[in-house]
Parts: sequence; C-alpha cells; structure tokens
Amino acid sequence: MGYLLDANVMIAAQNLHYGFDFCPGFWDWLLAAHDAGRVFSVEKVGDEVLGLGDELSDWASERGEEFFLRPDASVFPAMAEVSAWTNDQSYEPAAVSTFLQKADYYLVAQARAGGHAVVTHEVPSGSTRKIKIPDVCIGLGIKCMTPFQMLRLEGARLVLESA
Repeated sequence: MGYLLDANVMIAAQNLHYGFDFCPGFWDWLLAAHDAGRVFSVEKVGDEVLGLGDELSDWASERGEEFFLRPDASVFPAMAEVSAWTNDQSYEPAAVSTFLQKADYYLVAQARAGGHAVVTHEVPSGSTRKIKIPDVCIGLGIKCMTPFQMLRLEGARLVLESA
C-alpha cells in the first residue's frame, strides 16, 4: 500500500511539528519512503504547495513529477466514481462544485485508482456545506489516516544523530 499526502500534511509539518530547521529527519524519511515507492502526493497538491513561495515550495519544486503524480488514464474512471459519489450525497451544490475544483478531489481519485491510503489532518465532519476528504474516503472505502498513523504503521524512526 502506498500513501498520498494532502497539502495540509506538508504545510503543518513545516509550520508546526517537523520544521526543516529542527527536524530534517521527517523530510529525509519522506524522501526515503518515496524512493521505496510508498509515499507520494498528486500534481494538484504540488501546485498548492508551490504557490506558497516558501521553503516548502522550494522542497516541492525539487521533487517534481516523481513525487507529485500526474493523473493518467487509470485515474479517470476513479474521478468519475468520486464525482458521482459526491453528487449522490446530500451535499449542497456549492460544496460539490468547490470540492470538484480542488486538489482534494484529485487526491481521493488517485488513491482510489491506485489502492493508496490518503494521509491528511482533516477529520470527518458530516457537514453538507463542505466536503471533507475523510468523509469521501469513508463513503468510497478508501483508507484514510493522519500522518502520525502513517509514521507509526511504517515504523518511522526520527532519531537524533549520535554526538
């Protein structure tokens, strides 16, 4: 199973728990897990991150298409499934329209197509005014977890170098 990261995972990591300046081990782990074929994100998330114009943007620009997957023909049927599911629920039309224009839609569809888990800080809400990633994942049977759950499942060890 692979993991697809939501933008909020990388943004929160940089700004809170795993800043580049004091916790490079997190970023090193992401790259090692990516090199092992387990951690990715999607192009639309990459676009969001690149638009920040900060250190995370620089990091993302160095990763390119290998880390931020572009949708290919295998993703299109999943996009149709995600779209149909959101339209069949009781979400307000504006919520559906907004969701289908955001990176979240592409992230969930890519996870569905590739059998990946979605990694996000979002939590289910049950709101009809805004569609949250975990709600769609639950509805479509896609595994969804926090970055901390992913790190534990993968046995990540962010340890200090010995002096």
